Amino acid sequence: MNYSTKISERMWNQSDKGELEAAREQTFIDDIVQKAHIERELLDSLDGIETAFDGGAGSGRFSILLVKHGVKVTHFDISQPMLDKAKEIADKEGVIDNITFVKGELEDLSAYADKSFDLVMSFDAPISYTYPNQEKVIGELVRICRKRILLSVSSRLGSLPYLANPLQKNQFILDKDSKDEWVQWCINAREQMIEGFSFDKENILKAYDTGFLGDVEETKAAYDRGEAPWCITYHFMPQELENILKSFGVKNITLAGPGAFARTIPNEILVKIMNDPKHREDFLEVCHMYDSNPYVCGMGKDNLFAKGEI
Repeated sequence: MNYSTKISERMWNQSDKGELEAAREQTFIDDIVQKAHIERELLDSLDGIETAFDGGAGSGRFSILLVKHGVKVTHFDISQPMLDKAKEIADKEGVIDNITFVKGELEDLSAYADKSFDLVMSFDAPISYTYPNQEKVIGELVRICRKRILLSVSSRLGSLPYLANPLQKNQFILDKDSKDEWVQWCINAREQMIEGFSFDKENILKAYDTGFLGDVEETKAAYDRGEAPWCITYHFMPQELENILKSFGVKNITLAGPGAFARTIPNEILVKIMNDPKHREDFLEVCHMYDSNPYVCGMGKDNLFAKGEI
């Protein structure tokens, strides 16, 4: 078992991960924007789709959505807390009988034959956590796909601004009174983050060249010390992702950067928009239009989205 698998298992199998994942759209606005974009793309991609594979399916945000639209889904994830939460939600929604839950790692899809599923999807960057096997994993996802593939991976251009903005997550806090520990940490540590910040050009250039915002060896060392560090994360360039998909025979590829429009707007305005149902609906529609433009696809908040045909 390689480091990426071991670190991902430990990180995502922490007991609170299922609950935290399920609540993200009630906690952070960037998650609302990203998931609204993906939902729109998914629902526009269901023509002729009867079966789907959701790789890194988490708490079921999209697998449950597809089941509600008549698709039989294999919900595949490395995390038992995520699977448990997804089962709980699916049972509550009355759709659990049409979902097959599988605990597994994206690095090993050998149990599935070629073209096993009409649609294959993998969102919120689990592919980026499989380094150094990310290209192989994309190839395997394409292999088991019969008609249509939709992916989102960590975006290199979209993530680089993090290194120059320690307050980037504060912009997207939906409810400052939330009991979520991360929300409260972002708020309480704001001044400390500003005071401790220094612009590190060399670090940014290194991330731009390598695709890693953090130190891979230090992440491995943290795991060996018994910690549960954030997964080793490879960040893709837009053209790089498109070329990889093309190399595996994917056609009619479109890219998008969910969150590119929203990241230009201050928190106070974003919160006001989100709290008005009509404004929120209109805003998410505009975000989808803007973020789908190829000229901004690399500047999505966290993820680079891709859709293609087999």
